[in-house]
Amino acid sequence: MLLKPMEKPVLPERLSGKPLIAITIGDPAGIGPEIVCKAIAHGEILEICRPVVIGDRKIIQREIYRNKLSLDITLVEGLNEEMESTSGNISLIDMGNADVLPDYGKICGGCGRAAYEYLEKAAELAQKGKISAITTAPINKMSIKAAGVPFAGHTEILGSLLGARDPLTMFEIAGELRVFFLSRHVSLMEACRMVKRDRIFDYIVRCDAALKQLDIEQRRPIGVAALNPHGGEGGLFGREELDEIIPAVELARQKGIDVLGPIGADSIFSMARRGAFSAVLSMYHDQGHIATKTLDFDRTVSITLGMPILRTSVDHGTAFDIAGRGIADPTNLIEAVKAAARYS
Repeated sequence: MLLKPMEKPVLPERLSGKPLIAITIGDPAGIGPEIVCKAIAHGEILEICRPVVIGDRKIIQREIYRNKLSLDITLVEGLNEEMESTSGNISLIDMGNADVLPDYGKICGGCGRAAYEYLEKAAELAQKGKISAITTAPINKMSIKAAGVPFAGHTEILGSLLGARDPLTMFEIAGELRVFFLSRHVSLMEACRMVKRDRIFDYIVRCDAALKQLDIEQRRPIGVAALNPHGGEGGLFGREELDEIIPAVELARQKGIDVLGPIGADSIFSMARRGAFSAVLSMYHDQGHIATKTLDFDRTVSITLGMPILRTSVDHGTAFDIAGRGIADPTNLIEAVKAAARYS
């Protein structure tokens, strides 16, 4: 079995000085290695954190060369409080797992296995209390499947490695919008079946705890999105609001949580952007993704909470169609690292 759960991590409250952020390069055949190298070369993240990249030296060297980046590689074995990142240098934990440079843009079990091993190393560092947070470049789900990893994506893999039950995913556009998701990588029909009172109540409780964990200032209510058009119109367009969502919201309010809903999905995200809510609990994957990515695709950051360590990620995939062409934009990864530093 490829996936081996870690022991429960024992993490420090915070490493001294700038937070040390582990950045995994994702699928070697995608744009992950390129945007990681470009983000380091850009230099902005060096002002707020100490990034250490987890990947393969040959993969990193290829991206530095192909993208004409002024970067040297420093191989890192042990992480410590004195470790510092400098301009023009990439601190790399070399996993040495790319025996052959992969073809760009191709589904490959070897790339899926390599991407998994980068995550496994990050989880190991988390377990040992060596890092403040994890930022991940994109993986390819088909390559992960071809490698025999029995999980759909980053969240599920890290949740298993770190012993976290059903971690929370939150999308954030800093200062404008935060969105949680009641379900993630399931079909729309299955997502609708998951809109149940007990699950919604559990998520409201956990969303409230996650916002406290992030120490969000100026707390406002959590807004809960409706599932059906116009919130079901009193049962005319579906009874999920009446039978499941409203009872969950009322129970959460009885428990002292500041929460409102259900509110029509065509209105709630705009209301949240104007400051009505600290965050929105969306009822399924695309309901929240469409809202955030339409607002600002480049600055939307995925944050995984409910694990022993914070993880942030880009909101896009491996972009196999442009991998190796040197045109991938690192902005989203830079924003993800900044979020990791801000909250760790």
